[in-house]
Amino acid sequence: MKRTPSPGNSISICVRHANVPSVLAEIVNGIASCDGVIGGIDILEYTTKFVTRQIVVDTVGGDHPERILAAVREIDGVEILEVFDRTFRLHERGKLEVTSKVALRDAADLSMAYTPGVARVCEAIHKDPSFARDYTIKRNTVAVLTDGSAVLGLGNIGALAALPVMEGKAVLFKEFGQVDAFPICVDTNDADDLFRCARAVAPAFGGINLEDIAAPICFDIERRLTEAVDIPVFHDDQHGTAVVVGAAFLNAVKLTGKTPAKMRAVISGAGAAGVACTRALYDLGIGDVIVCDRQGALYRGRDGMNSAKQWLAQNSNQQNFRGSLRDALVGADLFLGVSGPNLLNGDDIRKMAPDPIVFALSNPIPEVPPEEAADYAAVVATGRSDYPNQINNVLCFPGLFRGLLQCGAKRVTREMLAAASRAIASVVSDDELRADYIIPSAFDRRVSDSVAKAVIDVAADLSLPQTPIYFEF
Repeated sequence: MKRTPSPGNSISICVRHANVPSVLAEIVNGIASCDGVIGGIDILEYTTKFVTRQIVVDTVGGDHPERILAAVREIDGVEILEVFDRTFRLHERGKLEVTSKVALRDAADLSMAYTPGVARVCEAIHKDPSFARDYTIKRNTVAVLTDGSAVLGLGNIGALAALPVMEGKAVLFKEFGQVDAFPICVDTNDADDLFRCARAVAPAFGGINLEDIAAPICFDIERRLTEAVDIPVFHDDQHGTAVVVGAAFLNAVKLTGKTPAKMRAVISGAGAAGVACTRALYDLGIGDVIVCDRQGALYRGRDGMNSAKQWLAQNSNQQNFRGSLRDALVGADLFLGVSGPNLLNGDDIRKMAPDPIVFALSNPIPEVPPEEAADYAAVVATGRSDYPNQINNVLCFPGLFRGLLQCGAKRVTREMLAAASRAIASVVSDDELRADYIIPSAFDRRVSDSVAKAVIDVAADLSLPQTPIYFEF
């Protein structure tokens, strides 16, 4: 699959050239000849003899920027003054800072914000710990906690290298949910150490977002932490993905006219996301799900399965189907990929049921090329921002935690997750719903409000069960 230039791999080129109209055209053509995508051109200096310009170019990474620069250097009369990677420039000195909400104008302010006045607040919290929600950052602050063992598509890169991702997560919490979040990157490969650290820092936070922790440890950590602390614990790689997949599923079903109870889904990927998505689809009423790993379908009696796969085999695949991913897809209504690139082609989608639904979420290369899937599928969604229907966890976690923090919930429940899926789906009105718009944009500010309200409403409805989100296996 041909890679698409992205702002995530963009460079900025500062050039000075003779003030002749044809030179700019040569620069643009040179960049285009190397498949670079120009994002913007600004004039920095203009004289009768020379023009200095800043040119932003999206690339695919690797050696692509160097090939573009080589093409520009070959143009007569063009001098490259500076080149920088825009993503690295954005990350310089980190993406977060701590700022104060109070002004220290004089000694009186200082005596209230710090000693001696602060001691009175400490004593009040010591006598009644619930005061911490009113008089500290706890009410609106979330820990983004990781051991760096399963970072994006990078794998086990460790705690330090995971920090830029955790900073980015904190930025998203603030931008889309008005929730303060802080990275906690724990340098350990031991599940018990990670649990003890998370439990130890919990008092300072109103919630814990577990991030990029490898399976099966992630399941154990979420369960143990939920039972050990009195604040909500949420593993986003599991449940955030499942919530947004659920929202896309609801709208895709509405669009295609399919009946969930009569549908069969096939999921490629039996890790954290695959397990959570399987359960979420059942919670939303789907008829059956077959989950496949590299060896094919998970079924009762298969050897060599870990505890998560054993749970899947017991709780899905009602007909105990045995066979490959391609075999399972024949006649299926929904394909969900949370695995790896280029596993399928358009012909595999053709063999599914009429008007199939395809969610191919592997990044940056989906399980099936979206263009091929679109030839046969009624709806196609990916995890990429350069295709329609991006299934992005940012649609879930900011609003979810905002709702949890506002109502003071101590647990996340499966009922909240199902409500969050419905809330996200509801942002797309019936008039707006179409094949290339089943899920709202990550920048749709209505989403976090809708999700937060749904969570608060579920928390307030005492008639509903409060089913834990963690798995017990």
